[in-house]
Amino acid sequence: MGGSRRRVWRKIHLGIDEETLEIRAVEVTSSNIGDAPMLPDLLAQLPAEEEIATVTAYDTRACHDAIAARGAAAVIPPRRTARPWKPDTAGARARNGILRASKHLGRALWRNWSGYHLRSRVETKMNCVKLLGQRLMSRDFDRQVAEVQIRAAVMNRFTVLGIPVTLALG
Repeated sequence: MGGSRRRVWRKIHLGIDEETLEIRAVEVTSSNIGDAPMLPDLLAQLPAEEEIATVTAYDTRACHDAIAARGAAAVIPPRRTARPWKPDTAGARARNGILRASKHLGRALWRNWSGYHLRSRVETKMNCVKLLGQRLMSRDFDRQVAEVQIRAAVMNRFTVLGIPVTLALG
C-alpha cells in the first residue's frame, strides 16, 4: 500500500550573493547529504560567463577545487589543525595560500583582511528563509523542490523591496 507515511527530513542548500543577498542557487536533498558536496551543483546553476568574485564554503578539497574551477577566490578559514595539501590542483594551491596567509596574519586579522565577516549577512538571510517556515507542505519530492524554489523567489522579492536606497547629498 505505497511507501512509508513517515515524513522525511529535507535539506535546503542555498547559494546567496553577499552583496545583494539574492538567492542565486537552490538545491534540495535528503538529510544525509552534507553541504560541502553540494557546492559544485550550486555553482553550476550560475551562468558560466558570470564572474564570481569570492565564495565562502567549507575547507574541503571538493569545495576548493570547485571554486578554483569557476575562477573565484575562496574565502574559507582553514581548520586550526590544518596542514598544507599536496599542490596537485588549483584548489589545493589556493587553499595552501590561504593557510599561509592565515598563519602569517593570525586567524582574526586574516578574517578581517579576507572579508570573511561578510558571511554573517548571508547567515542572516538563511535565518530569514527559516522564518518562512521549517516545514514543507508537499509530500512528493519534486513538489517539495518547487515549494523551496517558490520560497526563494518570495525571499528575493522581499529583499528587493526591503533594501533601502541611499543617496549622498551635497
